Amino acid sequence: MTKHFLSVLAFVVVSFAVQGVSHFVINVEHFASIGFARPEPIIALGVLVMLIEGIILTLALQAYKPSATIKDGLMLSLAFGIFLASYIALVEPSKYAVPSIINWIKIEATASLVQFVAFGLILGYIHSKFQPNEA
Repeated sequence: MTKHFLSVLAFVVVSFAVQGVSHFVINVEHFASIGFARPEPIIALGVLVMLIEGIILTLALQAYKPSATIKDGLMLSLAFGIFLASYIALVEPSKYAVPSIINWIKIEATASLVQFVAFGLILGYIHSKFQPNEA
């Protein structure tokens, strides 16, 4: 249970840090130029999604590899990251009138890559420290 709590907590921290820095520091102008974006996002819904995704990722790694390594955590996180980012980076700009499709893809793909690589390393580390009989 400890590895799941730590993994979910790590996902929330990494996601909030990466996406927060992308949205509110590095790419402020990009996100401000999107006409359909809320001026003040509903943070509670974002945190709820992070909790759900973190739970799915930690349980998926346990089901996939009960004795996981850092590499296993990284590979699983990247697989989920590619799955999620493909929609965010490619489908959303096809549905919404974004100022620049190329910028949208670059920004969302880069943030997702950083987020899921960082989390994958942490996820694998946490799971490698808590083997099945210690979970």
